[in-house]
Amino acid sequence: MFIMRFSSLLAIVSSLLLIQPEVFAQDSAAGPTFNTDALEEMGTTIKSAIARNKLPGGVLWLEHRGIPYSEVFGNRMVKPSVEPMTADTMFDAASLTKVIATTPSVMKLVEDGAVKLDARVSLYLPEFVGLHRELITIRHLLTHTSGLKPVVPRDFEWEGYATGIQLACAEPLNSFPGSEWRYSDINFILLGEIVRRASGMPLEQFSQQRIFTPLGMVDSGFLPNADKQARIAPTTVMEDGQPLRGIVHDPISQRMGGTTGHAGLFTTASDLAKFARMMLAKGILPNGDRLFKAQTIADMTMVQTAAHIPARRGLGWD
Repeated sequence: MFIMRFSSLLAIVSSLLLIQPEVFAQDSAAGPTFNTDALEEMGTTIKSAIARNKLPGGVLWLEHRGIPYSEVFGNRMVKPSVEPMTADTMFDAASLTKVIATTPSVMKLVEDGAVKLDARVSLYLPEFVGLHRELITIRHLLTHTSGLKPVVPRDFEWEGYATGIQLACAEPLNSFPGSEWRYSDINFILLGEIVRRASGMPLEQFSQQRIFTPLGMVDSGFLPNADKQARIAPTTVMEDGQPLRGIVHDPISQRMGGTTGHAGLFTTASDLAKFARMMLAKGILPNGDRLFKAQTIADMTMVQTAAHIPARRGLGWD
């Protein structure tokens, strides 16, 4: 599938889990090759979006049986100056944070025995009780069936990670836990905090040590270093005319310091391909080591929602 993430100055186009067969043509002598007509159609689509000012540029990455194809388009910045897109451009991954950082961190803790999928959230966040909150489980958070509202309030001035967690824990439910599906950033803000309390280290550190470093995702993480700033695609232009670069675009994550479970990850197309490669290999790394159990990958990608809920959700994944 193609996952495209847009903002005023950002687009990522990356093949994460599935490439349609028509992208490939069989060459009996050389083996499978990319279908040039299909590649041209993809390129035309991206160029058309650039021409219509839907995005300034993007990175296309396809891969099949270890054969990669990558192409860059347009620019990564257009204001206040123009910078061409490059293959190593880093992007604000926005809600991909949920499935590239937070979900695998939670599932790693499940494998470790530190978190139980059907345990109540209040076991890890004792303050998360009252008004049926004590009925919400880790599985409810991962499948967006908790009943929690979509976002933490932002209609008044507040800032700080601890304040954000306090507000998330205090939000009333929109529906009874497990009764319906509603996409909610609050679910993953809470999951990020559960990673912190269950592991003893913040999400950004845990995901770096247990997920990104083993995968060799050298350009993935929260709060990117100053030496990477020049490669980051800005997401918007501020009132003073300067681009927002290397600072998470999501307003709630911004207020909480940029290290939340729902947003804040920066990454590249090639790093996303490394993650996708591991998922397709059912948890095995290129060197033969195993990052996740095969059953863990299956649990993330199979339907976990009840039959009465139309949305077909895995653990973290759609």
